[in-house]
Amino acid sequence: MAENLNKERFLSKVFDYEKKTDWKYEGELPAVIDFWAPWCGPCKTVGPIIEELSEEYKGKVNFYKVNTDEEQELGAAFGIRSIPSLLFIPKEGQPKMAVGAVPKESMKEAIEKELDVTVA
Repeated sequence: MAENLNKERFLSKVFDYEKKTDWKYEGELPAVIDFWAPWCGPCKTVGPIIEELSEEYKGKVNFYKVNTDEEQELGAAFGIRSIPSLLFIPKEGQPKMAVGAVPKESMKEAIEKELDVTVA
């Protein structure tokens, strides 16, 4: 199940942008963050896919959700202008952003390519 992140949890689990200027991922597993809002139609399509993938990749990838209505600062920190936006975070290296209602197969391809994780 994807974990909802508020600013405090984001700073400790993903990236402490208040203390660091250079990207340094804090997590032990690669991650996918779904930036969404309750009123967003396409977000309602992506949400269940994120939940399915969180089960399929359990123990290999952490899945997080950020409600941009409640956590506007987090959205601003990543320059989120449209939702849904998905942030793919590898253990090493820079995160990559995908915008829009990405189909499940495309998400799986991005997880394999950007995060170097496959499902057995």
